[in-house]
Amino acid sequence: MITLIVGGSGSGKSEYAESLVMSLGEGRRIYIATMKPWDEECRRRIERHRQMRAKKQFETVECYRGLKGLKLDISRIQPSTVLLECMSNLVSNELFGLGEEGETRPLEGALAVEEILTGVRKIEETAGHLFIVTNEVFSDGDSYNQETRAYRKALGEINRRIAEISHAVIEVVAGIPVTVKKAGDLHERYRM
Repeated sequence: MITLIVGGSGSGKSEYAESLVMSLGEGRRIYIATMKPWDEECRRRIERHRQMRAKKQFETVECYRGLKGLKLDISRIQPSTVLLECMSNLVSNELFGLGEEGETRPLEGALAVEEILTGVRKIEETAGHLFIVTNEVFSDGDSYNQETRAYRKALGEINRRIAEISHAVIEVVAGIPVTVKKAGDLHERYRM
């Protein structure tokens, strides 16, 4: 079951996604972190967030690129809840690379979209619940350079296609969750 949580920067979408995971009660919680630590400040922020998630019994798995190749030790026998945070970073990393020596070449738009969606489907097949956090990137116009437009196009395509296969889509606006799509008992389950 996929739930897509979308919102602008600082909207409260990440906190809301974590609260949804916590509302499911006890069980294995896996946090797929996609933000690469670029500098010392970023490393401190990531470590602080990792410690906060550990208190909530999240296992953190880092995946900056190559989601479809990610090996998670999960099964349908003992379902896990997976929180992928954040699609925006993953798309950027796939399109532009990590700047590491010897890394595989960055992917072009359509190929990046397909590779990421294959990874999403693979995780969904084994996870009990998959929550995906992503940014809304189209509310501020289109006066960007070619690279940024390519990024927005790829992220928009991924967001749209994940929304199509999601059981629920929730937009968080100024900390307020707004249900865009719901299916069946999700309304009751998440108290939407």
